[in-house]
This record gives sequence, structure tokens and C-alpha cells, in this order.
Amino acid sequence: MSERIVILGAGESGTGAALLAKQKGFDVFVSDQGQIKDKYKAELQQHAIAFEDGTHTEASILNAQLVIKSPGIPDKAEIVKKIKAANIPVIDEIEFASRYINGKIIAITGTNGKTTTTLLTYHLLKSAGYNVALAGNVGFSMARQITERSFDWYVLEMSSFQLDGTKKFKPEIGILLNITPDHLDRYEYTMQKYIDSKFRLIQQMDASQHFIYYTDDAVIATEVARKNILPNQVKVSLKSDANTRAYFDGEKMRFNLKDSFAIAQSETTLKGPHNLINTMAAVSAAYLAGVKLEAIREGLKTFINAPHRLESVAVIKGVEFVNDSKATNVDSVVYALGSYEKPLIWIAGGVDKGNDYNIIKEDVRKKARALICLGKENDKLKKAFGDVVPVIQETQSVQELVRMALALAKAGDVVLLSPACASFDLFKNYEDRGDQFRKAVLDLKKEAEA
Repeated sequence: MSERIVILGAGESGTGAALLAKQKGFDVFVSDQGQIKDKYKAELQQHAIAFEDGTHTEASILNAQLVIKSPGIPDKAEIVKKIKAANIPVIDEIEFASRYINGKIIAITGTNGKTTTTLLTYHLLKSAGYNVALAGNVGFSMARQITERSFDWYVLEMSSFQLDGTKKFKPEIGILLNITPDHLDRYEYTMQKYIDSKFRLIQQMDASQHFIYYTDDAVIATEVARKNILPNQVKVSLKSDANTRAYFDGEKMRFNLKDSFAIAQSETTLKGPHNLINTMAAVSAAYLAGVKLEAIREGLKTFINAPHRLESVAVIKGVEFVNDSKATNVDSVVYALGSYEKPLIWIAGGVDKGNDYNIIKEDVRKKARALICLGKENDKLKKAFGDVVPVIQETQSVQELVRMALALAKAGDVVLLSPACASFDLFKNYEDRGDQFRKAVLDLKKEAEA
């Protein structure tokens, strides 16, 4: 009789895990308390995989030998508590998928910058001709991809939730970019539990693997100092330090890996100090994976980042409009503000996550001509910056927003949507917010040029 695997959640990762488990001969059952999307239902039906949605039938779940849980389902969910009480192992789709590969993994985590670093690392390998897959929090699930073909390398963006479901997961190269408070509701509002989750990245790694991390991050540096770190350490820093193997000397990114070399940020398509960190981490990973320096240099010139991350949308009457809708916390806004020397019309607002705006007040004071609040409840923002910026306006209309911004700006200014907040008061998600902003800007540009 086949071993029974139950999969909780039938999104991309759950459906991918179901397809892989079925291919490997397991007795598979998928359960989703919400409604499964039609495209995933069709796939499950096509592969004769039993499923249910709108409920969790305990009798069909608690007879499993293994449960693969969607990272979005918290451990405090009642069905997960019952599964654990029954001593049934619970893992993540990436943990399951990694058991069936011959290739090597580059895994990337951090509170901010994961997606950019993951996409850049993947691009550097792919453009150099490597047989490489992109998975995790971006692209198709790792499990789905290995049902279709074998890869030499897998570049994975991993959230803390995904790392929580790993047991024997062992990347060849692990990247940890930063750790700042986020998702603490999942970690009993205990920062150390969130830190521990991020460090699961290296729990199985040994001295033959490489751990790339941003050593200027005080939380990471403290944790590394108190742990017995086994992997080969590659420290990334914005300070010139002989002990770091990738650092910025004020002019160029310098690397001391198998060879020594330097790259200027002007040779890349990314801007801002945070992208120095992301670039140094990605270049280090690609080089350690064997990509030749010339191929890396070429790849850096052709990289296109994901939308909503300091995305330059258009220039209207000499004013650049930038979509940074992905900046849903204050730490992300720190990076955005540091990326521009020109005067700013800053757009912020949405669902506040308990933000401490004190950490950006001085930058805002120096750089922002005006603040436009885009949200239903803007009192906290207005109170925080009332004596910091000379002009504060507010709106709940994206069309009105871009007109207000253009009226406030002067030629040479930057209109920066970098909200510091979640988007759910007015939008479906940060992508919807960014998409609406981009469309409104492009419509305004057409109008201005008519």
C-alpha cells in the first residue's frame, strides 16, 4: 500500500507538491479550506488526484503518513494542531521537492530584497547558459518544475514561513540579506523566533557550502557571533573591511572570492545602496556557482527587475514617476529614500503595520518637498510628518494622486510611491496598487503629450 501524503492548501506550491507526490507513486489527497482556483482543480482532476475545498475533513487528513502544508497556513490553525497532536510530520513543499533533485540549490532569504536578489542571481546563471530553475516565492513551484525536467541549479526565494517547514533542506549556497521585524504575529511577537526561522536556512549546511550574509546588519551579526556557523562564510558589507569578501569601497563593489575583481554600480541596471547589497550577494553566489566574470558583467547589464521595486514608470514634464509599491514597511522606504538625490514628492500610506517613522524623518526632511497620503486613515502619517515636510495632502484616488503630485513637483524632481504600509485598505494587494499607479501615470503622460 502506498504511503499517504495529504497536502493542505492548493495554490501553486500545494498543487505542485501534489503533482510531484503523485508522480512518485504516493497516495495523494489535497485539502483546501478555501476555494481552489479552477486552473488548479483542472490539473488535479487531470492527474486523478483526490481533493476537497471549502473544508478540512479530519478523517481524510489525520490518516496521513506525511503532511505538506502551504506556508500561508499558520501552525496555530486548528487542523495543523490536530495533525501535530497525531505525530504526523509536517513539511513545506520545498522540503519535499528538494528530496528529489540531483542539482544544487541557491536559497535566498531576508526581510527585504529577496525577490530582487533571487531574480538577479537566476538571471546571472541563466544568461551564462546554465540549466537553472527559478522557484520558491517567485515563478512556478519547485515541485512542479521537477516533475517536468531536471535542472543543475535551483534558485529559490524563501520566506520565513517556507523555512519553518524545512527539516533536511541543504542549499549549496545560502543568502541572508537582512532581518528586521516583520510577520511577528506568526512568531508570538517574539523577535528571536523570527530570527531563528531565518537561520533555518543554514541548519543543515556544512563547511563545503557557502553562507553569504550582510554583516552590517546588527541582528545577523549578533546571531552569527553566538552560533557555531559551519558553512564557508562570505560577508557582504557597505564598509571597506579586509575581513569581508564582498564590500563597497565608496566607488566600486569589490570581491575577494576565488579571484579578486571590482564592479561599479553604474555597470548594473540597479540603483540605490540596498541594491549594492543585493548585487554583491547575487554576484558572489553566481561566481561561487562557477559563472565566469565576463558572463556576470554581461548579465548585470541586461537584468530587468520585477515590477513595483523602484520601477521608473515615466517622465512627465521633467518629473520622474517611480513605482515602489512593494515597499510595505519603513525599512524598505529607508532604501528607497537613499536611492535618490533629487527632491521628492513622497507618496505613502495604507494599512499601518505599527510603523516607527522616526527612522526616516531626517531623510524625509532633507529630501521631500511634499507628502501625499494615499489611504483611508492618514492621521498617523500626518502627525509624524506634519512638522517635517512643508506640504501634506491626501487622497484615496490614484488618478487624483498623480495629478496632485505633478502639480507639486518641479522639473528634475522624483515622484516616489513608496508607501511604508500594506495596501489592503484601498487595493487588493501591493501589485494592484502599483499597477493602478503605473496606469494612472501613463494615462497622464499621454494626456500631457496630446
